[in-house]
Amino acid sequence: MTTAKRQMSLIAFMQAQNCTNYVGSWRHPASATDFLAPEYYQRIARTLEDAKFDMAFFDDRLAMPDIYGDDHRATVEHGIRAVKLDPTTVMMTMAAATSRLGLGSTYSTTYYEPFHVARLFGTLDLMTKGRVAWNVVTSLNGSEAENMGRDEHMEHDARYDRADEFVDVVTRLWSSWEDDALVVDKATGRFADPQKVHRLDHRGEYFRSRGPLPVPRSPQGQPVLLQAGQSGRGIAFAGRWAEVVFASYHSRDVGRKQYAALRAAAAAAGRDPDLVRIAPSAKIILGETTTMADDKRALTEALAKPIDSLALLCEVLNVDFATRPYDEPFSDEELAEVSWHSLRDRVIQKSGKKNPSVRDFVEASGRGTLHESILISGTPKQVADQMEEWFSDACDGFVISATEIPGTYEDVARLLVPELQRRGLFRTEYPGTTLRATMGLPIPRARRH
Repeated sequence: MTTAKRQMSLIAFMQAQNCTNYVGSWRHPASATDFLAPEYYQRIARTLEDAKFDMAFFDDRLAMPDIYGDDHRATVEHGIRAVKLDPTTVMMTMAAATSRLGLGSTYSTTYYEPFHVARLFGTLDLMTKGRVAWNVVTSLNGSEAENMGRDEHMEHDARYDRADEFVDVVTRLWSSWEDDALVVDKATGRFADPQKVHRLDHRGEYFRSRGPLPVPRSPQGQPVLLQAGQSGRGIAFAGRWAEVVFASYHSRDVGRKQYAALRAAAAAAGRDPDLVRIAPSAKIILGETTTMADDKRALTEALAKPIDSLALLCEVLNVDFATRPYDEPFSDEELAEVSWHSLRDRVIQKSGKKNPSVRDFVEASGRGTLHESILISGTPKQVADQMEEWFSDACDGFVISATEIPGTYEDVARLLVPELQRRGLFRTEYPGTTLRATMGLPIPRARRH
């Protein structure tokens, strides 16, 4: 019996805002500027579906970056992710222009209620005929807390404790209706079998929810769960819940270790690690020749500004860098209080300093630059060679972050995907109609309460 060749996942890293994950993208001379119009996102969606991408998913924050200097003006002036539209609404404009492309959106477990998220994503999944994913996040900073009516942001591990209960409640609400509960028999007047619709009656440490959810299950059972935890607590959370892990690697050696750790966490949670897709963020710059790729990379690299790094680091660490000397080391106590532990640990490791300074965070993190994540540039063959190496032992695919819109995704579709298909590393057609079918993920069995 012939075993099918393993194929990689390709996921587009989207932002419902004025730029991509790379802030300098809006400054690129080839980038479109109609980011407040549905056509902007629909053009991207059609390009991705034509290229047979697994999905596009939207990152999100509940505040613009305004922690640096306790002011939003630099963010607005320089376009540092200043616009943040609601990603679930934007996602549905893309759904209307496609029929197979998976679509994911971020929604916080820190500032919403499980019933709201369960109903929203259950509805989105039905309206796309089973193509939706929920990117589970715990939120990052005090600005988000203040926007959502809180005095301060929750501590790191407490946010994950709340998230564990949150996802448990959501997935059980998604199981309110058994797959065959609907009858819809006009002749008898019987709409559904009440024995197959279940209440939850949850009373936990953080939440209470009675149920049942008034949303039946979708063609893929329930939305796919996507998560990006990289700290020790985050990896344990991902191991328990994530079906797709959005990873952050900075070398292939680190990637192999992280890949093994995430798979081990899934196994420790009693899950099959082969049913978890792990995909690191990657910026890809393509050219028909090496010279063309090098020229595009140089142009793109020059778009970054120092203020981009400072504003974005303050946002994710929940610390105001403007209030301290550039080369003054952080104390152990200060480092313990930063919001993003995995970024902190990466800077400590890369800088070789137990107590890094603002300068160390800027230089070692690469935040706001091309070097924040994997960067692969060159001809289609050169880029495919490097992706194939990573795919062999460090990941199951890639989350591709654009450096110009829509040019990056058009280049990937026109130049890179045919090369990956020629090598048998990427699909030539969608295998089904749902996101789970595309990614080879099983339909979860309904959880009884």
